[in-house]
Amino acid sequence: MIREHFRVLLVDLSTGRSTISDVEGRNTVAGGSGLAAMLFEKYCIIDKPWNEPEQPLILTIGPLTGYFPLMSKTVCAFKSPYHDQYAESHGGGRSALSLRFADYDALVITGRAKTPSALVVGSRRIEIKDVHYLWGTDLQVAGKVLRQMFPGGGHRTILRIGPAGERLSPMACITADTYRHFGRLGGGAVMGSKNLKAIMIHGDSTFMLPESKDYAKVFDKVYKDMTDTDMMSKYHNLGTPGNVRVMNDLKALPIRNLQATTDPETEGITGERFAEVALLRNAACAGCPVGCIHIGFVRERFREENRYVYRQISYDHELIFAVGSMLGVMNCFEVLKLIDVAEKMGLDVMSPGVALAWATEALAKGIITEKETLVPLAFGNSASYQTAIQHLAYGTNEFYQILSQGTARAAERYGGGDFACVLGQEMAGYATGETFFVSQALGLRHSHLDSGGYSYDQKPKGKTVEDAVKFLINDEKGRVFLTSMVSCLFARGVYTDEVLGNCLRSVGYGTLADSMDSVAGEIQKLRWKMRVRTGYLPESVSIPKRFTEITTWKGAIDAAFMANLKNEYAKKILEIAG
Repeated sequence: MIREHFRVLLVDLSTGRSTISDVEGRNTVAGGSGLAAMLFEKYCIIDKPWNEPEQPLILTIGPLTGYFPLMSKTVCAFKSPYHDQYAESHGGGRSALSLRFADYDALVITGRAKTPSALVVGSRRIEIKDVHYLWGTDLQVAGKVLRQMFPGGGHRTILRIGPAGERLSPMACITADTYRHFGRLGGGAVMGSKNLKAIMIHGDSTFMLPESKDYAKVFDKVYKDMTDTDMMSKYHNLGTPGNVRVMNDLKALPIRNLQATTDPETEGITGERFAEVALLRNAACAGCPVGCIHIGFVRERFREENRYVYRQISYDHELIFAVGSMLGVMNCFEVLKLIDVAEKMGLDVMSPGVALAWATEALAKGIITEKETLVPLAFGNSASYQTAIQHLAYGTNEFYQILSQGTARAAERYGGGDFACVLGQEMAGYATGETFFVSQALGLRHSHLDSGGYSYDQKPKGKTVEDAVKFLINDEKGRVFLTSMVSCLFARGVYTDEVLGNCLRSVGYGTLADSMDSVAGEIQKLRWKMRVRTGYLPESVSIPKRFTEITTWKGAIDAAFMANLKNEYAKKILEIAG
């Protein structure tokens, strides 16, 4: 049965108390991103820093979670250690369905546990367990122990952090069920600041589906479109690693700290190469028939004679770019080793990859020395990078402590800001041109998924600044509504406005279906309002010189166009935020 209100569980780690409340707003903020921003406004202490114990860590799902395929994401919202402003990070795995079957629309965590702890949540169980013996363990060890402690099947999710999160690094992610992550902007550090090693959500309640013929008809149509169209083949076959060759051919793949945008050696790390020699199997988030998660393997000798242990590691385009092309590592198995080390440490793989690329160029130019890096960083040197990633997670010396705060912080301290590949945070893997660089630099999540700027760049020349700003705003508005449904954005070609309206009506949310456009606008406004209220000044954002020096398939970057676009987009963000 549908609910016009949200069922929100609030847990205070400091006192151990929890409350469940009904919160109005379904027809105003929908769920997901909109609900996260609304709860952040309610519980955030605007004028206190991100690691203040009473600051909230928020998990939300949407009105279609559990009803339709690929409504499989969870939105995680918090005050970011990266910039001390409002932030969102989106993750999948079993997290969304676990919340749905636990009968919650949102989980809000405040306070700080007395000892390193795991929060256990179900429909009939809320418990804070002391797990001090797991503090300091990597993700692999912690995962094994936690799965034994909290057994369960498809409706149990375990969110956990590694050493990087415990050390409060802004590069720390939250790992969900081994292969999925709340990756960007430091959610892992927020958990670490709360003495929270893990969150276990057990979907131990029931979730009834509508019995109407309308629902069955709409579901069958959506499922067919998901599985019978090119979307299934694209994401199931090569998945996003197929973009490596595409971006390289377009002269849009960041290579060796964006010193190049194409290189024939990238054939060693294309999606085709991974599939040929390294792909072990596919996996999927709960409730998804597509199976876009690609899992490869690495092996390590554990005895002098030929005895090996195999480990399974997920990979996608962003990870291959970050610790592959960006570091000049052009062997797929070496890329998997680097991903494996970063995963164990609980690091968002993209940030350390881009940060170490900057450090490699800074070392080569004499801005820093091996006294700082501790290992001889050089493009292509996978062994050194594996060690450096661990230094970054543990903050071995002053240099790595500063670098783990972000590449921009390190460039401020040591120099080399011109070639720091930072667009709000460490860049994503698309060097497509001016519109994408601006959209990522100013975007709320600093993610390539904030908007379709990377696709807009690939359109013919001749567009004006006004055209680009209009595209960014309207495209973001559409994506914000999808993320308020908590749809995987890979499904955006299937979940058109018409289809979303049909989905909402079929399960009883007719009022929301009739006002999607206005609700999307309100959610977009609320998110920007929260970002600006927590200190965001979009007009002050700068784009490093390196991004003006590259050449794509369209030619050299138009620096004047990019500067004008940045200024006009910043004005529009402030206008939306009110």
